[in-house]
Amino acid sequence: MYKKATLSLAVVLTLAAGLAAQAGAANSNNAPATTQPTATSSASPATKPHDDTFIIGTDDVLAVNVWKEPDISRSVPVRSDGMISLPLAGELQASGQTPHQLELAIAGKLKSYISEPEVTVIVQEIRSQKFNILGQVARPGSYPLTNASTVLDAIALAGGFRDFAKQKNIYILRQNPDGGQSRLPFNYKEVIKGKDAAQNIKLQPRDTIVIP
Repeated sequence: MYKKATLSLAVVLTLAAGLAAQAGAANSNNAPATTQPTATSSASPATKPHDDTFIIGTDDVLAVNVWKEPDISRSVPVRSDGMISLPLAGELQASGQTPHQLELAIAGKLKSYISEPEVTVIVQEIRSQKFNILGQVARPGSYPLTNASTVLDAIALAGGFRDFAKQKNIYILRQNPDGGQSRLPFNYKEVIKGKDAAQNIKLQPRDTIVIP
């Protein structure tokens, strides 16, 4: 009697263990698979797009970089004839081109010597875009234009006013796209007092500031 009870209990325990194992396997199959992190390639950062509104001019200084070609990569000034010279590529027209257009031209010249040349052109120094300041300032003349140049910057760059400068009657002559010319007033006395700061405009290439 005791042996039969023991045997029955053993069978029950065996069946229970089997059912538990099946249930565990079912749960394992239904559980969402663990996502393993995928290896990512260390891709190079995206290249910043060119500002195709900028046109290279004479006297600008360009940094030309040809990937894995240090003997060709260098800084070159744009000559007065608008040309630059590079090893293997020879003479190229730079003035009147955008940096991207010049990249394509250089790459085209190098294809005879280098398989799939990768060329980058960066304008290191902008010397072609200038403004003029004339009249009653210490150093009248032509000055390089930066992206942040304003009328006040121009006056400071030219050494300030002479003794008899008419600081209320300054004006800027600006070339219009249609070939005409606009005259923009600038009252220095008002601007430095903060009364009409909008007069302190950002200069454009070929602007001429006149200090009577």
